[in-house]
Order: sequence, then structure tokens, then C-alpha cells
Amino acid sequence: MTSPAPTTSASPHAEDAALLTVLVAAPRGFCAGVDRAIRIVELALEKYGAPVYVRHEIVHNRYVVDSLKAKGAIFVESLDQVPDNLPVVFSAHGVPKAVPAKAEARGLDYIDATCPLVSKVHRQAERSHEAGRHIIFIGHAGHPEVIGTLGQLPEGAITLVESVDDIAALPAYAENSLSYLTQTTLSVDDTRDIIRALQHRFPDIIGPRGEDVCYATSNRQEAVKSIVGRCDRMIVIGAPNSSNSLRLVEVAARAGIPAHLVQRGTDIDTAWLNDIRTIGVTAGASAPETLVREVIDTIAAYRPISENIVVTAEENMVFKLPRGLEVSPQ
Repeated sequence: MTSPAPTTSASPHAEDAALLTVLVAAPRGFCAGVDRAIRIVELALEKYGAPVYVRHEIVHNRYVVDSLKAKGAIFVESLDQVPDNLPVVFSAHGVPKAVPAKAEARGLDYIDATCPLVSKVHRQAERSHEAGRHIIFIGHAGHPEVIGTLGQLPEGAITLVESVDDIAALPAYAENSLSYLTQTTLSVDDTRDIIRALQHRFPDIIGPRGEDVCYATSNRQEAVKSIVGRCDRMIVIGAPNSSNSLRLVEVAARAGIPAHLVQRGTDIDTAWLNDIRTIGVTAGASAPETLVREVIDTIAAYRPISENIVVTAEENMVFKLPRGLEVSPQ
């Protein structure tokens, strides 16, 4: 639904410009897993004091990472960069099993901020492996979530596929010996096509009971689909290494609408705002609402706007914090 009370703002330098309608997708921005991961770092800083080390970006957003750095978090790519006797947090994307094992061997205090929906995929992989099934994992090579999932099982237990074309290159497998799982931040449409191709080639392959692509990824893609047909252009706020943000750009591009990934308002090219009547704005699951407002304010500084929030779903998901970091009720 569209909010019934649009707001209008205008720059004093744009009084003669035509009114630009800004359709703001909802849901957008932070998901429950991102909220939880950021809170874990903040609570670790309160518990241990600075510095607290974080292996990999806690979430893929430079603004968030820089904000946590300012509070005393230090981001590294390897446990070898973490000094002895200091705490370390594992990012929301998940890590291979070898990482906590190495932390334990060194006696490091570690806190796992892996999104519970990613951890769910890890448990599904373990169960499939225990049942004697080889796993076909649908995901993007090199993404931290994929690296973490592949690292849950012995080498060779999981085969990664990235597209429908990869299915034809798979070897023959014994009957009733396959299962599939997916990265949580994929394109819903692409994933559906790959699963269909897998099921066509391997009719006995089994998948998870529920959708692996997470609720937040699905909801944000549906929200873009709901407005993109009314837009002349789309702005997606997110990092270039954010899988779910890139998928939002693809959703708009598939509809034939020019779409731009920006990290902040300063990334907007004002030429994008010329000769259009309606622009869509959304944000990936790692982008805070502060950046959404910054982008809209940047647009409003160039053209007078009428802002309309278009709601396609309500999100109320909350994930529990790890033991030892629970916040006592006031």
C-alpha cells in the first residue's frame, strides 16, 4: 500500500523544477540479522572495553563499519591479526568451522554473530551430509557466506553452482544421493530457475523444507518489484560487496529501469534526476535508515519532491543475542 500522506520538500535553488515523485520501498534497510550483529559488537565493546576485534566486516556497509571503528572495533581478515587475550567477533556472514576451532586453540574469547538464518543453512548442510547426501550449493563464489557454508563440511562434500548453465556441467550422481541448499541473499527469481534446472536433471534431489533465501532478501526484492513499474529510475543504497543490495539493482534492471547502487547521498549524479518524473529508492539489508534519509535529502536539494512510502510487508523478526551478551530488562 502507499502511505496516504506524502511529504513535500524543495530546495530554494530548485523552485522552478518540476515536482519529482520519490517512491520509497518498504521493507528496506536493516534486517534482524544485521541489527543483531551490530548490537553484538556494541555489547562486546561494553563488556570487554576497546578494542574488540571483528573478523571481516561485521556487515557489508562502510558507514556501519566506520561507526563501529569509532567506538573501538578493529576489523581484520584473519585470526592471525588478532592479538592474544583479546575478544574477537565473527561476522554475520558466518565462518568455516576451522575458524572457531583455531580461536579455541589459541584461547581467544570469541562471539559468533552469524545470522541465525545462515546458521540454519549450516545445520541443514550437516544433516544432509550425515544422511550420506552430496550437497549442491547455489551461491556466489567468494562471498563470505558461501565460504563459511562450504567450510562446514569436509572438502568435496559440497559442490557450488552459480547459474543454470553450471547444472549441465555437473557429473552424474547415484540415485537418491543429492540435496541442495542456497545462499540466503540471492535473487529469488534466479534461484527458482536454478532449482528447477536441478530438479529437471536430478528428479530425486531433495531441498530444504522452507526457503533458504531469507525473508529480508525476499521482502526487499518484492518491494522493488511493487514500485519499479511506476519509476523512471531506481536508487539502491548499499555496498558494492553486498549481495542482497546487488540483487535489488538486478530486479530493477530486469524490469528495464535504470538502477544505480550508491553508498551515500554524495554518490548521486544529479544528471540521473533530470527529465524524470518518478524515482524509486530502496536500501539493502546492511544499509541504515540514516543513509536512506541522506539520499532523499540529496535528491530534494536538487528538485522539489513528493515522498511516498510504499509498504508491501511488515517485518517484526527479532533474533536472540548470544549467551553472555543478553541485555537485562530495565
